[in-house]
Amino acid sequence: MADDQSLAALQLRLAEVIGLMTTGDEDRATALPNLNFFRRESVTDPCACLIEPSMVFVAQGAKQLLIGDQAYRYDIGRFLIASLDLPGASQVLEASPGRPCLGLMLRLDMRLLAELMPHVRLPSRERTGEGSAALGVLTPALLEPFGRLVSLLDQPDDIAVLAPLIEREIHYRLLKSDVAPRLMQIASVGSQGHRIARAIDWMKAHYAGTFSIDDLAAHVQMSPSTLHHHFRQLTAMSPLQYQKWMRLNEARRMMLNEDLDAASAAFKVGYESPSQFSREYSRLFGAPPKRDIGALRQRAG
Repeated sequence: MADDQSLAALQLRLAEVIGLMTTGDEDRATALPNLNFFRRESVTDPCACLIEPSMVFVAQGAKQLLIGDQAYRYDIGRFLIASLDLPGASQVLEASPGRPCLGLMLRLDMRLLAELMPHVRLPSRERTGEGSAALGVLTPALLEPFGRLVSLLDQPDDIAVLAPLIEREIHYRLLKSDVAPRLMQIASVGSQGHRIARAIDWMKAHYAGTFSIDDLAAHVQMSPSTLHHHFRQLTAMSPLQYQKWMRLNEARRMMLNEDLDAASAAFKVGYESPSQFSREYSRLFGAPPKRDIGALRQRAG
């Protein structure tokens, strides 16, 4: 009972801070480089997104992340963990103008997790299921350092010294939580999950070029069949589908933020045929490039 009251008090305080800082915004970067706030005032349909390796939770409301045919619903009792750059769709399930969905995202450092693992009594390597996203139970022990981290926003001179220490504590708490086995899959150097993470990093740097599965597999020291199997298991996509997803999302960003036309953006991200680009773009985002960008600008305006 005491834990429930403590958790509720911590969530209420975080909701108040996030609510104040996001008034008039949907997403808000903070002075803490790894911490972002979000606010949604209505229920939404699934929206395509790329989830970074991160911990995400809501202090008010509810959301879900869709990856392939898996749905991960998180609310004031559960948090979401993503251990790879994951293409998916985000959906707001509980929100209204009077009681918006309020939450935060903290980017995770896999190298820090790997560094901390020898200092934690890790759970046995039981089967954790497929995929690289998971849900965990929010506890006061995990939420309390977030309260201290957010408090640093009122003490900007202390951020450079104290924020890394508090973020380190949060990573440690995650390794003592119920999502520790899932994090181990990716953070353990030499594991299949770690090799897939390396493959994704390489693809992010070379998404506009052409590559073969054999070359990618050799780069991360896996056989092509093993790479394909574990890549699909962890991302719900094949490597080539993942590359296409990155290309289309980067083209969308270029058209929206750099004012490129569809053909120019298509060539920049590696497409040789604007018509093929338009077809695949429409299939992913539900509308041709020009109409989709116009709708995004209208919503932003």
